[in-house]
Amino acid sequence: MRLDKFLKVSRLIKRRTVANEACDAGRVTVNGKPAKASVNVKVGDVIEIMFGTRNVKVEVLDIQDTTRKDEAKELFRYL
Repeated sequence: MRLDKFLKVSRLIKRRTVANEACDAGRVTVNGKPAKASVNVKVGDVIEIMFGTRNVKVEVLDIQDTTRKDEAKELFRYL
């Protein structure tokens, strides 16, 4: 699954366009490397997002095309 779509489906970032802009600005890394929005995300990957002064680091546990709001937290684990 594309990185920008995963960020939206997992609700780490609210909109896919915002996820795209964050990737283009270099604020998202996958496994320690700066990632473009088109990078394929797999189970076990570590995603780090820089939100201004705060960093969010998560591990991908599951990949789904769509999910409900209460189930979105099961797609990743905070590190």
